[in-house]
Amino acid sequence: MGTYIIRRVLTAIPTLIVISMVIFAILKLAPGDPLAQFAANPNVPPEVRQNIRRQLGLDDPIPVQYAKWAGEWVQGNWGFSFASRTDVQPLILDRLGTTLYVIGLSYALALLIAIPIGILSAVKQYSIFDQVATTIAFFGFSLPTFFSGLLVILLFSVRLGWLPFIYESNTAHDGLLGLWERLKFAALPVLVLGFFQAAQLMRYTRASMLENIKLDYVRTARAKGLRERTVVYTHVLRNAMIPIITIIALNLPGIFSGAVVTETIFRVPGIGSLLINSIQSSDTPVVMSVVFITSILVVVFNLLADVIYGVLDPRIKYS
Repeated sequence: MGTYIIRRVLTAIPTLIVISMVIFAILKLAPGDPLAQFAANPNVPPEVRQNIRRQLGLDDPIPVQYAKWAGEWVQGNWGFSFASRTDVQPLILDRLGTTLYVIGLSYALALLIAIPIGILSAVKQYSIFDQVATTIAFFGFSLPTFFSGLLVILLFSVRLGWLPFIYESNTAHDGLLGLWERLKFAALPVLVLGFFQAAQLMRYTRASMLENIKLDYVRTARAKGLRERTVVYTHVLRNAMIPIITIIALNLPGIFSGAVVTETIFRVPGIGSLLINSIQSSDTPVVMSVVFITSILVVVFNLLADVIYGVLDPRIKYS
């Protein structure tokens, strides 16, 4: 196992280098000027704008710019944000807490709902519970988050007035009252994202359980006289979780990058909204850092998923 992990890590290094080069080239070749606000300001002379471009290295060839960015990035200097006029690292870390709170809470809620319902829906296939759960999951998976977000805003904020639809990270109270206010602000984005993610995970869990519950080893376990609960949760679920682990491992890096659409709708000051604003303003250092960190997390969580495969299924050997 240790040799396999080392080999995967060594393979991931050139993969990440290629990914960073491709992303950097695409961003540099995309239309837009990160210093466009200076060009529109008549108070900034042309020679000053040119001097700023020279200091930031924007006139250097793309390979030179990439080499400088990569050398600084591995040393912990993620660059300087053209739009926010601050270093990229504290800018991202400042928004990371909000993203982890809102997006992480929605994903945890989705896991707590989707996996038990998916298991029960597979065990009670074609029952009323299965039909209702499958129908709700179908709607949840089909509705885009921007549409469901507008629906919950109209229902819970405009019509009923129960919950605020604009997220506020700072509350006026401390203690339990402040915690209650933060939960109210996060309720709608967590509801929208949790419903969408739970619908997706529930469908995968149900399909994987149905695929395994009809296999020979399950009939053998039942023929031995094992209780149905033991058969389902000890034998079937352990094998059915392997594809679910893959889905979870691919989705977890998205917690860092945030949900762009949902954060935009509810004005959540997270990394997703920072990313879309940085793309619109051609703020290359911020976009590069967010996308590249997400790529690293994808590689890491894929490796972690492969390791968990070997724990869940002893037949999987890494040699």
